[in-house]
Amino acid sequence: MAFDKWYDMLNDELCYATLWIMACMIVIIFAWQTSLQLSSHLRRLATFTDHSQQYHRIPDSRMVWLKQHLLYAPLLRTRHNEEWQLSRAINMGTLPSRLHTFLLTLFVVMNVALCTTTLPYASEESTVAGLIRNRTGYMATVNLFPLLVMAGRNNPLIPLLRVSFDTWNLIHRWLGRIVVLEALAHVIAWLVPKVQQHGWSTAFRVLGKPFMFNGLMCMLAMLVILVQSPSPIRHAFYETFLHLHIALACIAIGFIWHHVYRYSCRYYLYAAVAFWACERLTRLLILVYRNYSAGHHTTATLEPLPGDAVRVTLSLARPWTFSPGQYLFLYIPSISGWTSHPFSVAWSETTTLNPNLLEKGLEPTTQPTEKATSISLLIRRRTGFTDRLYKAALSNPGSVSALVEGPYGNLHSLDSYGTLLLFAGGVGITHCLPFIRHLIQGFNEGTVAARRVTLVWIIQSPEHLEWIRPWMTSILGMEGRRELLQIKLFVTRPRNPRDVQSPSATVQMFSGRPDTRTLVEGEAWTQVGAMGVVVCGGGALSDDVRKCCRGVRGSTVYYIEEAFSW
Repeated sequence: MAFDKWYDMLNDELCYATLWIMACMIVIIFAWQTSLQLSSHLRRLATFTDHSQQYHRIPDSRMVWLKQHLLYAPLLRTRHNEEWQLSRAINMGTLPSRLHTFLLTLFVVMNVALCTTTLPYASEESTVAGLIRNRTGYMATVNLFPLLVMAGRNNPLIPLLRVSFDTWNLIHRWLGRIVVLEALAHVIAWLVPKVQQHGWSTAFRVLGKPFMFNGLMCMLAMLVILVQSPSPIRHAFYETFLHLHIALACIAIGFIWHHVYRYSCRYYLYAAVAFWACERLTRLLILVYRNYSAGHHTTATLEPLPGDAVRVTLSLARPWTFSPGQYLFLYIPSISGWTSHPFSVAWSETTTLNPNLLEKGLEPTTQPTEKATSISLLIRRRTGFTDRLYKAALSNPGSVSALVEGPYGNLHSLDSYGTLLLFAGGVGITHCLPFIRHLIQGFNEGTVAARRVTLVWIIQSPEHLEWIRPWMTSILGMEGRRELLQIKLFVTRPRNPRDVQSPSATVQMFSGRPDTRTLVEGEAWTQVGAMGVVVCGGGALSDDVRKCCRGVRGSTVYYIEEAFSW
């Protein structure tokens, strides 16, 4: 009895060790990200006196090596974001980067080590099996806490560590697989000695007892989650997967709640459920707050565009402070029911508010606070929700009731880069436009380091220019635009070569696909200060630009990728 009690105490200590190791990883990432933010801030401040920015162009050999071999490196040669597809219907997903692989390997090794260390393997088989059973059960339960934290849209670690939801989603999937395997090892470690000693009939009879039945049902729910979570199934039936995934997770937690009530590991489960409930409640409160105000509610105006696209203009019930790089989750109940989908914010219209003047019925002209009262999205027709949205815009263009959840994102600032090269593929232009407008404004006001900004937009047809025509017209009319911004449009499938004509020296059009290496190396050769390369588009484009940035020598180049995996 004392032996078992000592090992239960050891299991508790190893659970503490798990959380402490994760906490140490968080501290390390926080320190790293803080140092990068401080360096970026100091670089921006230095440009106010050093207009040539020559010092910031000189690369640090150690950082170059780290970015080339770890931070920006794919797992294999060059492929990272381009999806592996066995056919058009079977999507195998993407490969993690080298840094992601290192983190995932660390999680796997840590859990294997903590599940197998300090066990008395020289003891009787039944004793060892019992200790493995308890150890894996404890580890599976303690891992539920970070598992549920990583699953939330309002994960507090996203803004704290400036790590994207996409990365947390990747770790969530792999940590979930670890939990299922630990739970499976827990069941097997109980079942094998029971069958060996008493036979299958006795084992099945014991499984009928409430305590064992709850554990078995939890295990079955987890196994179903594991079976329906691989990328081909998840991508083919995503909305079905998502609803089933949440339902099965609730079922598993409900059964395990009644399975671990006698053990100290139950407190980790309580903490996980408490966080999950608070996160869901927070989302609900934000949803209500953002979309309902004094008799007003958020509406969406749908406008079909050439090239199977829809422009969605959202009139917000409550204005919010907009910044580049934000995205939101969009609900349109008449089209998507209660489900939501993420989209980058392409444009915002702002109103200058001054409560003191508004009370007097005067126009707000002093002490302004800029708030976005309407925001616009550009959505390309695919399958599922986007297909239904496009058909609704065609059949009945106009306003519909909508809900927005957000804003999220805004993890990267481009204010400290003297040279910026932005690659956009198709609707990926939505991520770049707000940054371009912000940089031109900052250039005029002298608050950003940018001295050269080049936009490379790759589209299939000239008619896709209609997607952003009103927004681009606004940008092209801004003061200082010609001195700062150059636009290179690449049309990959022009119907008529005459349609591809450059309207000016700063806005050029080309047929075919761009030579990304030539573009990146050309900008690096003439760059001012540090150079940031931003890409938002298909996986093949992202991988190509990433490869080119890793190959640049003799310049300070930072690669920034906007991606969302599911």
